[in-house]
Amino acid sequence: MSKIGIIGAGAWGTSLATVMRRAGNEVVLQAHEPETAAAINKSHTNPDFLPEIELDPEIRAVTALSEVVDADAVLRVAPAQHLRAICDAAEPYWPDSVPAIICAKGIEQRTCALMSEVVSVALPRKQIAVLSGPTFAIEVARDLPTAVTLACHDENLVKILMEQINTRHFRIYRSSDVVGAQIGGAIKNVLAIACGIVEGRGLGENTRAALVTRGLAEMMRIGVAKGAKPETLSGLSGLGDLTLTCNAMQSRNFSLGVRFGQGQSLNQILSNRKSVAEGVFTAASVSDLARKIGAEVPICSAVDKVINHGEEIELVISGLLSRPLKEETA
Repeated sequence: MSKIGIIGAGAWGTSLATVMRRAGNEVVLQAHEPETAAAINKSHTNPDFLPEIELDPEIRAVTALSEVVDADAVLRVAPAQHLRAICDAAEPYWPDSVPAIICAKGIEQRTCALMSEVVSVALPRKQIAVLSGPTFAIEVARDLPTAVTLACHDENLVKILMEQINTRHFRIYRSSDVVGAQIGGAIKNVLAIACGIVEGRGLGENTRAALVTRGLAEMMRIGVAKGAKPETLSGLSGLGDLTLTCNAMQSRNFSLGVRFGQGQSLNQILSNRKSVAEGVFTAASVSDLARKIGAEVPICSAVDKVINHGEEIELVISGLLSRPLKEETA
Protein backbone atom coordinates (compact mmCIF):
# COMPACT_ATOMS: atom_id res chain seq x y z
CA MET A 1 0.00 0.00 0.00
CA SER A 2 1.09 3.58 -0.61
CA LYS A 3 -2.08 5.66 -0.95
CA ILE A 4 -4.35 6.35 2.02
CA GLY A 5 -7.75 8.01 1.78
CA ILE A 6 -9.26 9.72 4.82
CA ILE A 7 -12.97 10.56 5.00
CA GLY A 8 -13.50 13.47 7.38
CA ALA A 9 -11.29 16.55 7.70
CA GLY A 10 -12.10 17.46 11.28
CA ALA A 11 -9.36 17.66 13.90
CA TRP A 12 -8.86 13.89 14.13
CA GLY A 13 -9.00 13.23 10.39
CA THR A 14 -6.52 16.05 9.73
CA SER A 15 -4.26 14.79 12.49
CA LEU A 16 -4.31 11.28 11.02
CA ALA A 17 -3.41 12.76 7.66
CA THR A 18 -0.18 14.06 9.23
CA VAL A 19 0.57 10.58 10.59
CA MET A 20 -0.04 8.92 7.24
CA ARG A 21 2.35 11.37 5.55
CA ARG A 22 5.04 10.79 8.18
CA ALA A 23 4.69 7.09 7.45
CA GLY A 24 5.53 7.81 3.81
CA ASN A 25 2.09 7.44 2.26
CA GLU A 26 0.34 9.50 -0.37
CA VAL A 27 -2.63 11.05 1.44
CA VAL A 28 -6.00 12.22 0.12
CA LEU A 29 -8.18 13.91 2.73
CA GLN A 30 -11.91 14.36 2.05
CA ALA A 31 -13.61 17.40 3.59
CA HIS A 32 -17.36 17.95 3.83
CA GLU A 33 -16.88 21.74 3.66
CA PRO A 34 -15.43 23.07 0.36
CA GLU A 35 -13.77 25.94 2.23
CA THR A 36 -11.89 23.46 4.42
CA ALA A 37 -10.56 21.60 1.39
CA ALA A 38 -9.58 24.89 -0.25
CA ALA A 39 -7.68 26.05 2.85
CA ILE A 40 -5.77 22.77 3.14
CA ASN A 41 -4.74 22.87 -0.51
CA LYS A 42 -3.90 26.58 -0.61
CA SER A 43 -2.46 27.47 2.80
CA HIS A 44 -1.72 23.96 4.11
CA THR A 45 -3.71 24.58 7.27
CA ASN A 46 -7.12 23.58 8.56
CA PRO A 47 -8.17 26.85 10.24
CA ASP A 48 -11.58 25.62 11.42
CA PHE A 49 -10.58 22.32 13.01
CA LEU A 50 -6.81 22.19 13.61
CA PRO A 51 -5.54 25.77 13.23
CA GLU A 52 -2.31 25.33 15.20
CA ILE A 53 -0.76 22.85 12.77
CA GLU A 54 1.04 23.50 9.49
CA LEU A 55 0.26 20.58 7.21
CA ASP A 56 2.53 18.78 4.80
CA PRO A 57 1.99 20.38 1.36
CA GLU A 58 1.70 16.87 -0.12
CA ILE A 59 -1.58 16.25 1.75
CA ARG A 60 -4.26 16.74 -0.92
CA ALA A 61 -7.79 17.69 0.08
CA VAL A 62 -10.91 16.86 -1.95
CA THR A 63 -14.66 17.03 -1.42
CA ALA A 64 -15.73 14.11 -3.64
CA LEU A 65 -16.05 10.68 -2.03
CA SER A 66 -15.21 9.08 -5.38
CA GLU A 67 -11.71 10.57 -5.17
CA VAL A 68 -10.94 9.60 -1.60
CA VAL A 69 -11.85 5.90 -1.97
CA ASP A 70 -9.49 5.58 -4.94
CA ALA A 71 -6.82 4.37 -2.53
CA ASP A 72 -5.19 1.31 -1.01
CA ALA A 73 -7.00 1.79 2.32
CA VAL A 74 -9.56 4.31 3.58
CA LEU A 75 -9.80 5.71 7.10
CA ARG A 76 -13.39 6.56 8.06
CA VAL A 77 -13.08 9.46 10.53
CA ALA A 78 -16.30 11.49 10.10
CA PRO A 79 -18.69 11.55 13.12
CA ALA A 80 -20.24 8.23 14.10
CA GLN A 81 -23.86 9.27 13.54
CA HIS A 82 -23.07 10.13 9.90
CA LEU A 83 -21.26 6.86 9.18
CA ARG A 84 -24.13 5.02 7.49
CA ALA A 85 -25.05 7.90 5.18
CA ILE A 86 -21.44 8.43 4.12
CA CYS A 87 -20.88 4.73 3.49
CA ASP A 88 -24.07 4.58 1.42
CA ALA A 89 -22.90 7.56 -0.63
CA ALA A 90 -19.38 6.13 -1.11
CA GLU A 91 -20.40 2.54 -1.84
CA PRO A 92 -20.80 2.90 -5.64
CA TYR A 93 -17.19 4.09 -5.93
CA TRP A 94 -15.54 1.96 -3.22
CA PRO A 95 -13.66 -1.08 -4.62
CA ASP A 96 -14.15 -4.32 -2.69
CA SER A 97 -10.37 -4.70 -2.41
CA VAL A 98 -9.99 -1.47 -0.41
CA PRO A 99 -10.34 -2.02 3.37
CA ALA A 100 -12.31 0.35 5.60
CA ILE A 101 -10.50 1.45 8.76
CA ILE A 102 -13.01 2.80 11.27
CA CYS A 103 -11.66 5.71 13.34
CA ALA A 104 -14.95 7.18 14.59
CA LYS A 105 -16.01 6.35 18.16
CA GLY A 106 -19.68 5.87 18.87
CA ILE A 107 -22.77 3.68 18.73
CA GLU A 108 -25.48 4.44 16.19
CA GLN A 109 -28.69 5.86 17.57
CA ARG A 110 -31.97 3.98 17.00
CA THR A 111 -30.23 0.78 15.85
CA CYS A 112 -27.65 0.59 18.69
CA ALA A 113 -25.23 -0.74 16.06
CA LEU A 114 -21.47 -0.62 16.46
CA MET A 115 -19.61 1.14 13.68
CA SER A 116 -18.36 -2.18 12.27
CA GLU A 117 -21.94 -3.46 12.16
CA VAL A 118 -22.99 -0.37 10.20
CA VAL A 119 -20.11 -0.76 7.74
CA SER A 120 -20.78 -4.48 7.28
CA VAL A 121 -24.27 -3.64 6.06
CA ALA A 122 -23.51 -0.47 4.11
CA LEU A 123 -20.26 -1.74 2.54
CA PRO A 124 -20.68 -5.50 2.14
CA ARG A 125 -17.60 -7.51 1.10
CA LYS A 126 -15.21 -4.85 2.45
CA GLN A 127 -12.57 -5.85 4.98
CA ILE A 128 -12.88 -3.87 8.21
CA ALA A 129 -10.38 -2.70 10.82
CA VAL A 130 -10.79 -0.41 13.83
CA LEU A 131 -8.23 2.16 14.97
CA SER A 132 -8.77 3.36 18.53
CA GLY A 133 -6.92 4.45 21.64
CA PRO A 134 -5.99 7.42 23.85
CA THR A 135 -5.45 10.18 21.31
CA PHE A 136 -5.82 13.93 21.45
CA ALA A 137 -5.65 15.12 17.85
CA ILE A 138 -3.39 18.09 18.53
CA GLU A 139 -0.76 15.94 20.28
CA VAL A 140 -0.74 13.40 17.46
CA ALA A 141 -0.42 16.19 14.91
CA ARG A 142 2.55 17.59 16.87
CA ASP A 143 4.18 14.15 16.66
CA LEU A 144 4.15 13.53 20.40
CA PRO A 145 4.46 9.85 21.40
CA THR A 146 1.15 8.00 21.10
CA ALA A 147 0.10 4.34 21.23
CA VAL A 148 -3.10 2.95 19.72
CA THR A 149 -4.89 -0.32 19.00
CA LEU A 150 -5.57 -1.55 15.48
CA ALA A 151 -8.16 -4.33 15.56
CA CYS A 152 -8.99 -6.60 12.63
CA HIS A 153 -10.21 -10.19 12.17
CA ASP A 154 -7.75 -10.75 9.32
CA GLU A 155 -4.28 -11.22 10.80
CA ASN A 156 -2.50 -10.74 7.48
CA LEU A 157 -4.32 -7.48 6.76
CA VAL A 158 -3.70 -6.02 10.21
CA LYS A 159 0.03 -6.76 9.92
CA ILE A 160 0.17 -5.01 6.53
CA LEU A 161 -1.72 -1.99 7.89
CA MET A 162 0.52 -1.81 10.96
CA GLU A 163 3.62 -1.60 8.82
CA GLN A 164 2.03 1.03 6.61
CA ILE A 165 0.81 3.48 9.26
CA ASN A 166 3.18 2.96 12.19
CA THR A 167 5.70 5.75 12.77
CA ARG A 168 8.41 6.41 15.33
CA HIS A 169 5.97 8.31 17.57
CA PHE A 170 2.69 6.65 16.54
CA ARG A 171 2.96 3.10 17.81
CA ILE A 172 0.45 0.45 16.72
CA TYR A 173 -0.56 -2.58 18.79
CA ARG A 174 -2.63 -5.14 16.90
CA SER A 175 -5.70 -6.99 18.14
CA SER A 176 -8.30 -9.37 16.75
CA ASP A 177 -11.01 -7.95 19.06
CA VAL A 178 -12.93 -5.61 16.75
CA VAL A 179 -15.89 -5.38 19.15
CA GLY A 180 -13.81 -4.56 22.22
CA ALA A 181 -11.87 -1.83 20.45
CA GLN A 182 -15.16 -0.12 19.59
CA ILE A 183 -16.95 -0.54 22.92
CA GLY A 184 -14.15 1.14 24.82
CA GLY A 185 -13.89 4.07 22.44
CA ALA A 186 -17.65 4.68 22.46
CA ILE A 187 -18.47 4.37 26.15
CA LYS A 188 -15.49 6.38 27.38
CA ASN A 189 -17.08 9.46 25.77
CA VAL A 190 -20.19 9.06 27.93
CA LEU A 191 -18.12 8.57 31.07
CA ALA A 192 -16.05 11.64 30.18
CA ILE A 193 -19.22 13.74 30.23
CA ALA A 194 -20.01 12.30 33.68
CA CYS A 195 -16.53 13.21 34.94
CA GLY A 196 -16.86 16.68 33.45
CA ILE A 197 -20.13 17.20 35.31
CA VAL A 198 -18.37 16.17 38.51
CA GLU A 199 -15.65 18.75 37.79
CA GLY A 200 -18.16 21.46 36.93
CA ARG A 201 -20.15 20.73 40.09
CA GLY A 202 -17.02 20.77 42.26
CA LEU A 203 -17.64 17.28 43.61
CA GLY A 204 -13.96 16.43 43.99
CA GLU A 205 -11.33 13.98 42.78
CA ASN A 206 -12.66 11.11 44.93
CA THR A 207 -15.91 11.24 43.01
CA ARG A 208 -14.15 11.31 39.67
CA ALA A 209 -11.99 8.30 40.60
CA ALA A 210 -15.10 6.39 41.62
CA LEU A 211 -16.84 7.26 38.35
CA VAL A 212 -13.89 6.15 36.23
CA THR A 213 -13.58 2.86 38.11
CA ARG A 214 -17.26 1.98 38.16
CA GLY A 215 -17.60 3.29 34.62
CA LEU A 216 -14.95 0.81 33.52
CA ALA A 217 -17.12 -1.92 35.09
CA GLU A 218 -20.04 -0.75 32.93
CA MET A 219 -17.80 -0.81 29.87
CA MET A 220 -16.82 -4.38 30.74
CA ARG A 221 -20.44 -5.50 31.14
CA ILE A 222 -21.51 -4.11 27.79
CA GLY A 223 -18.36 -5.34 26.08
CA VAL A 224 -18.50 -8.90 27.36
CA ALA A 225 -22.20 -9.13 26.53
CA LYS A 226 -21.35 -8.09 22.95
CA GLY A 227 -18.51 -10.61 22.72
CA ALA A 228 -15.50 -8.43 23.57
CA LYS A 229 -12.45 -9.71 25.43
CA PRO A 230 -11.99 -8.20 28.93
CA GLU A 231 -8.28 -7.71 28.29
CA THR A 232 -9.07 -5.42 25.34
CA LEU A 233 -11.10 -3.17 27.61
CA SER A 234 -8.18 -3.08 30.06
CA GLY A 235 -5.89 -1.93 27.25
CA LEU A 236 -5.31 1.17 25.15
CA SER A 237 -8.72 1.28 23.47
CA GLY A 238 -10.51 0.82 26.79
CA LEU A 239 -8.88 1.91 30.04
CA GLY A 240 -6.23 3.94 28.22
CA ASP A 241 -8.76 6.01 26.30
CA LEU A 242 -10.98 6.30 29.37
CA THR A 243 -8.13 7.64 31.52
CA LEU A 244 -7.19 10.27 28.94
CA THR A 245 -10.68 11.48 28.14
CA CYS A 246 -11.92 11.79 31.72
CA ASN A 247 -9.14 14.06 32.95
CA ALA A 248 -8.51 16.94 30.56
CA MET A 249 -10.32 19.96 29.16
CA GLN A 250 -8.83 19.02 25.77
CA SER A 251 -11.49 16.31 25.72
CA ARG A 252 -14.59 17.59 23.92
CA ASN A 253 -16.82 15.37 26.05
CA PHE A 254 -15.16 16.23 29.38
CA SER A 255 -15.26 19.96 28.66
CA LEU A 256 -18.92 19.70 27.63
CA GLY A 257 -19.66 17.98 30.95
CA VAL A 258 -17.82 20.71 32.87
CA ARG A 259 -19.87 23.47 31.30
CA PHE A 260 -23.08 21.49 31.71
CA GLY A 261 -22.24 20.91 35.36
CA GLN A 262 -21.68 24.65 35.77
CA GLY A 263 -25.22 25.33 34.61
CA GLN A 264 -24.98 25.96 30.88
CA SER A 265 -27.64 24.32 28.72
CA LEU A 266 -26.71 21.74 26.11
CA ASN A 267 -27.88 24.06 23.34
CA GLN A 268 -25.67 26.87 24.66
CA ILE A 269 -22.63 24.62 24.73
CA LEU A 270 -23.15 23.08 21.29
CA SER A 271 -23.94 26.40 19.61
CA ASN A 272 -20.39 27.57 20.31
CA ARG A 273 -18.70 24.49 18.86
CA LYS A 274 -17.77 23.25 15.41
CA SER A 275 -16.58 19.85 16.65
CA VAL A 276 -18.86 17.00 17.69
CA ALA A 277 -19.04 15.60 21.25
CA GLU A 278 -19.97 12.00 20.43
CA GLY A 279 -20.87 11.19 24.04
CA VAL A 280 -24.11 13.17 23.79
CA PHE A 281 -25.44 10.76 21.16
CA THR A 282 -23.75 7.66 22.56
CA ALA A 283 -25.29 8.17 26.01
CA ALA A 284 -28.71 7.44 24.53
CA SER A 285 -27.37 4.57 22.40
CA VAL A 286 -25.59 2.90 25.33
CA SER A 287 -28.67 3.16 27.53
CA ASP A 288 -30.83 1.59 24.81
CA LEU A 289 -28.27 -1.11 24.06
CA ALA A 290 -27.93 -1.97 27.77
CA ARG A 291 -31.68 -2.45 28.05
CA LYS A 292 -31.69 -4.73 25.00
CA ILE A 293 -28.91 -6.99 26.27
CA GLY A 294 -29.78 -6.81 29.97
CA ALA A 295 -26.65 -5.01 31.18
CA GLU A 296 -26.61 -2.66 34.15
CA VAL A 297 -25.11 0.76 33.32
CA PRO A 298 -26.27 3.25 35.98
CA ILE A 299 -23.62 5.89 35.22
CA CYS A 300 -24.20 5.90 31.46
CA SER A 301 -27.95 5.95 32.06
CA ALA A 302 -27.54 8.89 34.45
CA VAL A 303 -25.67 10.86 31.78
CA ASP A 304 -28.44 10.11 29.29
CA LYS A 305 -31.07 11.33 31.76
CA VAL A 306 -29.45 14.70 32.44
CA ILE A 307 -28.11 15.38 28.93
CA ASN A 308 -30.91 14.09 26.74
CA HIS A 309 -33.98 14.07 28.98
CA GLY A 310 -33.59 17.19 31.09
CA GLU A 311 -33.54 15.52 34.50
CA GLU A 312 -32.05 17.50 37.39
CA ILE A 313 -28.38 16.74 38.02
CA GLU A 314 -28.74 16.72 41.80
CA LEU A 315 -31.67 14.28 41.67
CA VAL A 316 -29.79 11.93 39.34
CA ILE A 317 -26.67 12.04 41.53
CA SER A 318 -28.82 11.35 44.58
CA GLY A 319 -30.31 8.36 42.78
CA LEU A 320 -26.87 6.96 42.02
CA LEU A 321 -25.71 7.33 45.61
CA SER A 322 -28.85 5.72 47.04
CA ARG A 323 -28.62 2.52 44.99
CA PRO A 324 -28.61 -0.68 47.10
CA LEU A 325 -25.30 -1.62 48.71
CA LYS A 326 -23.57 -4.48 46.94
CA GLU A 327 -20.36 -6.43 46.51
CA GLU A 328 -17.80 -4.75 44.27
CA THR A 329 -17.75 -6.88 41.14
CA ALA A 330 -17.37 -6.12 37.46
